[in-house]
Amino acid sequence: MSFEESDCSLTKHFGQLEDPRDSTKARHKLLDMIAIAVAAVICGADDWVSVAAFGRAKEGWLRTFLDLPNGIPAHDTFGRVFSLLAPEAFEQCFREWVSAVRQTVPDEVVAIDGKSVRRSHNRGAGLGPLHMVSAWATENRVVLGQVATEAKSNEITAIPRLLELLVLEGCIVTIDAMGCQTKIAEQIIAAGGDYVLALKGNQGTLAEEVEEAFIDADARDYAGLDSQVIETSERNHGRVETRRYRTLGDLEGVPRSALWKGLNMIGMVESQREVDGKPSTEYRFYIGSVGTDAGRFARAVRGHWGIENDLHWSLDVAFREDESRLRDPQARENFAVLRHMALSRLKNDKREKMGIKNKRLKAGWDEKYLSNLLFQNG
Repeated sequence: MSFEESDCSLTKHFGQLEDPRDSTKARHKLLDMIAIAVAAVICGADDWVSVAAFGRAKEGWLRTFLDLPNGIPAHDTFGRVFSLLAPEAFEQCFREWVSAVRQTVPDEVVAIDGKSVRRSHNRGAGLGPLHMVSAWATENRVVLGQVATEAKSNEITAIPRLLELLVLEGCIVTIDAMGCQTKIAEQIIAAGGDYVLALKGNQGTLAEEVEEAFIDADARDYAGLDSQVIETSERNHGRVETRRYRTLGDLEGVPRSALWKGLNMIGMVESQREVDGKPSTEYRFYIGSVGTDAGRFARAVRGHWGIENDLHWSLDVAFREDESRLRDPQARENFAVLRHMALSRLKNDKREKMGIKNKRLKAGWDEKYLSNLLFQNG
């Protein structure tokens, strides 16, 4: 099967990407270079030298679906071309590519969070580490989109830009405390979604009102109140953790709730842990537009935790993203998109029951398996 025949083909979704090079001097097709880079990153490449080395090693296989009129580009050619590509345009093509493989899931949780690529800084040029704010579809296990920002402190401005790029109809958007802003909540509701937002000190008065509301409700044993609770328990490596997800729809004690578009519940998660016989308890508070169904609230909260386990952890451990030394501002953003493309394909592979690291190894060894990852949905 060729890219042209695949439902999720690079030709279909990256074909409109503008080539920034002088067409009279370009020796290698842009789509060929993107295809080589995606395949290489799936198989473990983490810089342009290893991308080019992969291409040379797999040239025979690559020629079964690519033209390669002048062979495999050199590593500095890959670096130069990806440093010229506009990250916003490359990201748009990525989102269109993802939409071809994404399944429609009612009430899907879309978790939004930021992550820094710690070693991507260039102090000599005054360039800080790359910080990406990403949207993770927890059921589909794909990155829906990402926006680069200069620092974690700029997430408040990056999140609205990211939300503008996404189709949120019928989704539950979850964001940590930094994104707990009235305008962000309003934007989500206007897009046809719901939200569950974490509360911390950045919403001091509101956080105090929510905590007091639960203290008062608990003193009444929640009698006569619109409230639900569910409990989960986990045992793992000598640790026992019990979580209670409690919702409350009576908001008379939360006057600032009137400032939030769509807000119809507050939530609390009580986590009781016992590690080596030593107990501890932690409380986390939330606001949301998801109603008082405790199961729906719990799924949203657990879904947000998944962005750490399914996305950030995989990028750090399986892709060693934090060790990346790519420093060109545009090239490092575009390589981050390549990682997300590779991770999305690997996460959605149901054929092999192994971790991401071993799937990448197998893809490098087994061209049939790599072809399945590139060309087939699911």
